[in-house]
Parts: sequence; C-alpha cells; structure tokens
Amino acid sequence: MKFLWMVFFTALCAYGTNLRTPESQYVASGVVTDMVVKDATLYVSTDASLVETFDLRSAKTTKRIKIEKIKDFMGDTIDAKIFSLDVIDEKILILSQAKQGYRRVYLYENDKLTRLIDESKSLSIAKAKFLDKNTILLALLSDEIISYDIAKNRQNYRVSASASKFSDFVLSEDKSRVALTDESGEVQLINTKDGARIKTFRGQNLDNVFKLDYKNGIIATAGQDRRAVIYDEESNAAYYKTSSFFIYCVGLSPSGELAAYSSDANNDVTVFNTKTKSDLAVFTGNKITLNKILFLNENEFLVSSDDNAINRYKIK
Repeated sequence: MKFLWMVFFTALCAYGTNLRTPESQYVASGVVTDMVVKDATLYVSTDASLVETFDLRSAKTTKRIKIEKIKDFMGDTIDAKIFSLDVIDEKILILSQAKQGYRRVYLYENDKLTRLIDESKSLSIAKAKFLDKNTILLALLSDEIISYDIAKNRQNYRVSASASKFSDFVLSEDKSRVALTDESGEVQLINTKDGARIKTFRGQNLDNVFKLDYKNGIIATAGQDRRAVIYDEESNAAYYKTSSFFIYCVGLSPSGELAAYSSDANNDVTVFNTKTKSDLAVFTGNKITLNKILFLNENEFLVSSDDNAINRYKIK
C-alpha cells in the first residue's frame, strides 16, 4: 500500500498542474470512425450508417446523412459502418462497408446521395479522400493506391506502395503528396499526380504503424511498438518518443510544431513540442481506445474514441 501511494504521489508531482480535462464534448449517434473540420462545421462518420454534422461552437447537430444498410452473411439487415469521409467545397465523400468485405463510395452534394463505387468493383478500400473536386485517392487494404476520376468513372493510375497491409495515409496541405504507412513500420511519401515514390522513411518504427499525420513537412506516426515517431521531410532528421502502451493515434498542429499522441493505457493524450521534444501537458477524460486526434489550430484539438463521444481540449 505504501508503495502504491508513493507511485501516486510521484505521478501527481510529475503531472499535477499539467493534467487537463475536456473543454467541451460532441456526442454522435454511433461509434465515431472519422471526423473532418471545414470552416465552423465538424463532420463525423459513425458505424451506424450515418454521417452527422455539428456546429463547432455550440456542439449542436445540424444535419444527418443516412446511407443504405447492408445484409450480412446471414442475410440480416445491419448498419453499414462508415470508414472514412472527406469534404471539399460543398461535396462530402463517404466510404462505407458493403457486402462480402468490399466497400462503397458515395458522393453527397445538394442534398443528394450518389453511389460512385459499389461492391461490383470488388475493391477492399480502406480510406478515401479528395485530391480535388473531380478526383479522389483510394487506398486498398493490399497497400495499393488508386487515383480515381469521378466524372469519367475510371482509374487514372493504380500503384502498389508495398507488399504489407495498409494502415493509414494523410495528404499534404496542397494535396500534391501523400504520406502512407503500413504494418512494415515504413512511411512512403508518394506523388499524387502519377503515383511515383518520392521518399521512404524507415528505421524508427519496428512494427505496424496504426496512424500517422503530415503537416508542414513534418510526419508523425503512432506505432504498435509503443513509439511515436517524428520525421522531418526536408532535413531527414528523425526521433521517437516512447509510451508504456500501444500508441493508437497521433495528430499534428497545422504548423507541425506540436504533436499529440495516445500515451498510456488510460487513453490519455500527451502533447509535446516537435522541435524541443519537451512535453507540454497530459489530457485525460477519454474512456476507450482512441482512433483520431485532430487539431483545430495551434491551441485546440479534438479526440475521438471507439465510442460516440468526441472531446475538445485547449492546450493553454
């Protein structure tokens, strides 16, 4: 018992005033799977065949977009899990579960939902994002990426990133490059115009990378090996911070100067300065495994978990 009190006291001294709780919370109608912010609107996808939008300031729901349910292998009608979403102009891109392990891609525009890709294409798509209003980038579980022309309904190119299973990708701000990672622990930097490989970052993560982020030439990874890695695209410098638990997700501020990662078994988030490597604070209040960290600016970020709650935090 005495030992436990010593551990508690040490932790309190180490973090004391640096432990932060959520400023506010957004509550979705299902388990949150992805989120995007555009202007003053938060777009949230769930496992309940539903995309919801929230007013970022008031946290009130402003719209619900329902997609088709599917039949499972037993013939029962079930909700279709939405795996990712994206927004450009007034268009919303939705990637959802389909039959036999394949995926559907929808475009929502002018209050109309159009199916772009269905299970007949036999594509196991893991993530879909806009390159521009007429082109989307698809990542397959097989670690292939596809540039897809919406208007012409055809592939511009299809290239293999590696022989490993896909984990995550993030586009650069101008969408000219994509950082892609997989179970090998490597990060590929790829030209989105033609699919050509620009650079490979390796040697820091020793196992599967769950998530990554890419801002202002800085790449951050969240690793199964309990390492959160920072790569500098320009200088090729790299280092990692370690955790006592699997690091399931990571996020970068718009400047790339701040990084946040899931840092322990309590689903807390640690924010640190990517230049000095110094920790700023630990953020608590997440009840289950984290799946996304999204910075709103240099002082605020959102955290979603495998439940229906999204927590909003302030750093200062």
